[in-house]
Amino acid sequence: MGVSVRLSGRGVTVRVGESREILAGVSIEVRAGEVHALVGPNGAGKSTLFGVLAGDVSPAEGVVELDGAPIGGIRPRELARRRAVLLQENTVTFPFTAAQVVRMGRAPWAHTAAGDDDDDDEIVFSAMTATEVLPLADRAVTSLSGGERARVALARVLAQRTGILLLDEPSAALDLKHHEDVMRLIRTQAGAGTAVAIVLHDLNAALAHADRVTLLADGRVAATGAPAEVLTAARIEEVYGQAVDLFPHPGTGVPLVVARR
Repeated sequence: MGVSVRLSGRGVTVRVGESREILAGVSIEVRAGEVHALVGPNGAGKSTLFGVLAGDVSPAEGVVELDGAPIGGIRPRELARRRAVLLQENTVTFPFTAAQVVRMGRAPWAHTAAGDDDDDDEIVFSAMTATEVLPLADRAVTSLSGGERARVALARVLAQRTGILLLDEPSAALDLKHHEDVMRLIRTQAGAGTAVAIVLHDLNAALAHADRVTLLADGRVAATGAPAEVLTAARIEEVYGQAVDLFPHPGTGVPLVVARR
């Protein structure tokens, strides 16, 4: 495994009960400095693979490693210092303020040299500024819109300051501007050397922002590689059951997926 690979899974199989396989022999590498998109139709196994990479789901077969070490052997607090996880559902039922929620991202660093209060203040401020939620700092998260809560949750994982980000549909609840802002922010994180694995339903976002794509179908890897090589019209139709056309973007040349109607 090359030095740039931060997370890897080899031959990962996850079962429900005795026989039903949610993932079957899946292999994946998440590399430093890259955005790796996990895409596929509903029920393809994206969220399960996400949970396996996060260390929250134990496979029945296969090996999952973080920096070359089995992820199951890493203590939870140490794991939280090395990878940050953003789930699609971020329900907060207590009336914490947005700033308090973001500061929770600093919890793994408490009582360490990296957990200085002054540094924490600066990190929280930086994360909230990057996600444009600083004006919401004193608002109770229970009073925020779905999109605002999603950006606060993203600020929390950025404040965690890890070298690996695992993001499950981080832009799903966002309007057009904030969707693009968040995707650009994720690209900036990768540009600074962070390894990013992101679950996406938006194939155009994967084509525009990912360095690598793994396309899942029925719990197996249908293809993995550069986005334009993986997301061809023929393969999209085969996996999704929907005919599409691909057109080059007039400005960037990046392929655009349009459903055939």
